[in-house]
Amino acid sequence: MGFFFQKISVFFILVTSGALFAQGTLKEYKKAIIIDSLFRNKVLNSPSSFHWLDTNLMWYVNNSTDGKKYLLVDPVQKTQKECFDHNALASLLSKEFNEEVDSKDIDISRLEFNQDLSELTFIYGEAKVSHNLQANTLTIIDPEGGKRDSDRRYWGNRFDEKSNPPVVSPDSTMTAFIKNDNLYIKDRATEEENRLSYDGAPGFFYSTYIKWSPDSKKIMAYKVRPGDDRKIYFVESSPEDQFQPKLQSRDYLKPGDELPFKSPQLFLVDSKKHIQVPTDEFSHQFGLNRIDWREDSRAFTFEYNQRGHQAYKIIEVNASTGKVKVLVNETSDTFIDYSSKKYRYDVEDGKEIIWTSERDGWNHIYLYDGNGQVKKQLTKGDWVVREVIHVDEGNREVYFTASGMDKDQDPYFLHYCKVDFEGKNFTRFTKEDGNHSVTFSEDYTYYVDQYSKVDTPPVTVLKSAKNSKKVMDLQQADHSELLKEGWIAPEVFTAKGRDGVTDIWGVIVRPTSFDPTKTYPVIEYIYAGPHSSFVPKDFRSYYWSMSSIAELGFIVVQIDGMGTSNRSKAFHDVCWQNLKDGGFPDRKLWIKAAAKKYPYMNADKVGIYGTSAGGQNSAAALVFNSDFYDVAVSSCGCHDNRMDKIWWNEQFMGYPIGPHYAASSNIENAAKMQGNLMLILGEVDDNVDPSTTMQFANALIKANKNFELVTIPGMGHSSGGDFGERKRKDFFVKHLMGVEPPAWEEVYE
Repeated sequence: MGFFFQKISVFFILVTSGALFAQGTLKEYKKAIIIDSLFRNKVLNSPSSFHWLDTNLMWYVNNSTDGKKYLLVDPVQKTQKECFDHNALASLLSKEFNEEVDSKDIDISRLEFNQDLSELTFIYGEAKVSHNLQANTLTIIDPEGGKRDSDRRYWGNRFDEKSNPPVVSPDSTMTAFIKNDNLYIKDRATEEENRLSYDGAPGFFYSTYIKWSPDSKKIMAYKVRPGDDRKIYFVESSPEDQFQPKLQSRDYLKPGDELPFKSPQLFLVDSKKHIQVPTDEFSHQFGLNRIDWREDSRAFTFEYNQRGHQAYKIIEVNASTGKVKVLVNETSDTFIDYSSKKYRYDVEDGKEIIWTSERDGWNHIYLYDGNGQVKKQLTKGDWVVREVIHVDEGNREVYFTASGMDKDQDPYFLHYCKVDFEGKNFTRFTKEDGNHSVTFSEDYTYYVDQYSKVDTPPVTVLKSAKNSKKVMDLQQADHSELLKEGWIAPEVFTAKGRDGVTDIWGVIVRPTSFDPTKTYPVIEYIYAGPHSSFVPKDFRSYYWSMSSIAELGFIVVQIDGMGTSNRSKAFHDVCWQNLKDGGFPDRKLWIKAAAKKYPYMNADKVGIYGTSAGGQNSAAALVFNSDFYDVAVSSCGCHDNRMDKIWWNEQFMGYPIGPHYAASSNIENAAKMQGNLMLILGEVDDNVDPSTTMQFANALIKANKNFELVTIPGMGHSSGGDFGERKRKDFFVKHLMGVEPPAWEEVYE
């Protein structure tokens, strides 16, 4: 009897293995590499941007069956008609420039109509061109008007405190400047110089960032005590302009580094008086920013972000006395999400302040008076204000986006609303089940509402802001051609998280060859950075790498676990000083629940991949969660938060640096790694220090762990480009399917 069951088991393994091993073949590979182009331009009537004129007319570009159509919409007449013939314009350009012009080379993102709609300007190549629609003629306005600033601004550049030019007073009579680390003024008529400060020194000098009061009678200037000057270095092995390698460096402050200290000072110009501003309320600085004078010159204000991000203040300095007043004092026991949830708007020169806060457990809008007292909480409930988009001072209304208001909808769907300064007359501009994108007219009388879901193509309608009623239909997207190519919509799936109560949301992506009788390994695409949420909510025909990898014979999923943003404060706080968590307890339950519903999902063969924060997460899957994950590909990951940029990591891991940093480190815990791991690294990554990957590799080697390291010459912060994508696919096919990938020469011929 035992032998019989043994033979049955062997037969079952062979049968299921055969179904599995039929995947990852040359045929699937060839389909995977063309799937993006196969699905491209297969969704019609899905415009992506809308442009209002101040006449309450609106134009947009529609991708119709006949090509691009430029449509002009009149809300009053409820009509839309073609503005001009795009192909005819390309023909005109061909004659003007004596070359064949493809209409797609016309930069419509920079196209503008004049007010009577008789003329439009646009960019073609490096030229700014005017098209007279009535005479059907072209004029080159500026041969180089289309050039864009090609200089790449590096995110980590230190603020230059010493090189700003002298600053002329608003009344043009005086100039303020820094000399020998101190503040001076010069009378522009007499050239007479006067020294205003005497306390500047090379180690605590006055910045050239000087701000005059609007009445030209006062100056705000601040002293700076410099912080650390840390740089990262890397070798560009294969530069394009020379044979020998280049050594590169970047400014790159890391958690724990000493930061500059700024001390704002007040100067009264007529009396040449220097008033010292006490620093007690802003002594432990991560940063001071947004230094602004009140319009009536009575005071200047600035925002103070405390080191550790558990306090954030708006501070006002009296321009007569230098007395400091705290207008807003936002505090948190964990962290303040200052980079994505903070909003401030000063009403009537500071008589009131619009402010957002998570103090009641959800991000909401508050109204303060000018003395720093809360007048009213304008929004309230178990839902999230995502962004304030407009404050109408005249009508005393705040326009904003929100999510989570509808219990029968995805809690991440964006909806558009407004509320007045009394917290009353709450208005919803969108209610339909879907993720909304709204473009208001300049006077907020009308708006275009486009909404979709991952499995439902977009609907575009024109609505009246007065009653949120539809004025007219604009477009209904048609994805019939996409369906003919075998496209399968992603499935939205929810399961309970670690607390057994909270819904965790994600999507399931299946290959076009999907067969429910087969068995599919599961691959998770992860990005668990706490600064946002990441599972797609809009309709797309192609989901970057997910669609392509699924085509090899995998089920690919993406999930927003606890610790990510845009839910409650408690949901978000899971990440605090604990980035190794990465929402993994929720992710594992979600995948198990999906596999229980769909037995063809093999939850015993699970891979994971990600880039940047997702690179840290994917490696952490094998370091801290190898009980569930088997294979990981980690690209450009931060494997120890002490090695990465200061602002991102201190915001969520806190300050000072403590044992919790080591506890979340893939490097410190490398000996725990189990499974098959590939690390992909761009050698000139100036976003995440490349050394963090190399140190992780070093720790794995010391722990006698087997892994693969792929370093790509000349590449910056990325997922590895085409080469990395090939390596990633092969790694999953080999280690999750047990199939030897086909030769690249065959796949990419």
